Amino acid sequence: MRTGLIAKKLGMSRTFDESGVSVPVTLLQVEACQVTAVKTEEKDGYNAVQLGAFSRKAKNVNKPQIGHFAKAKVEPKAKLVEFRVSKDALLDTGFELSAYHFVAGQKVDVRATTIGKGFQGGMKRWNFGGLEASHGISISHRSLGSTGQCQDPGKVFKGKKMAGQMGNTNITMQNLKVVSVDEDQGLVVVKGSVPGSKGTFVTITDAIKAELPDTAPFPAARLGSKKAAAAAEAAEKEAAETALAEKAARDAQLAENANLASAKEEKANVESEAKSNDTASDENKE
Repeated sequence: MRTGLIAKKLGMSRTFDESGVSVPVTLLQVEACQVTAVKTEEKDGYNAVQLGAFSRKAKNVNKPQIGHFAKAKVEPKAKLVEFRVSKDALLDTGFELSAYHFVAGQKVDVRATTIGKGFQGGMKRWNFGGLEASHGISISHRSLGSTGQCQDPGKVFKGKKMAGQMGNTNITMQNLKVVSVDEDQGLVVVKGSVPGSKGTFVTITDAIKAELPDTAPFPAARLGSKKAAAAAEAAEKEAAETALAEKAARDAQLAENANLASAKEEKANVESEAKSNDTASDENKE
């Protein structure tokens, strides 16, 4: 089980698939996401990594947090989240994760706090239809209607859908598809909507209801690792092309030398044959 990522919701946009169909997407930004603490089963009773993301000014951090970040040798962070991981997925303190921790096409779960709507009535909060808009209803068109029972049981059961606080709760959107990933801009683009308003911190984890793709890095993707791998691959490809070009040049040079030697040998044979013919004609004259 891998760790997740801390991201910030930038807003919604859209992209187009191969057939030209518009796909609504949400842009999630990953920035300065580093491991600030490690929990082990031997010491703490469970395995987990604490991640911090997005830099914060030191003057806005209290002294205990400053000591915590100093111990981890990382800059002060604006958001801290702990992720449970398996023993083989533990990371070192200071490890900086990349947006390439997730790959295009995989399913992820995104958790965030929904937009708070304040105190709302039953029609807005629970999508009730309301009472009839006819004579005799008076001013109770948007009321809940009856909420209790008779003398038995004579109470309102817990969990009854009524007016109250709406929003401002933690919600997890499951099985969102990752459309694309950009490490340079630190973007993870997912299909569909994500809870919260713009600027909300969200956590992205591997979907618990879908298998992890084989192409996903394990235990995590270090920032710049994919770019370094691509540079190494490009250098290796360039070296192979250079070696092939040098081999082709050597083969051409050998072929040219062979042709020159063959032409020289042929010329020598022609001259020898002409000389022998001259000698034979001289002997015939005598």
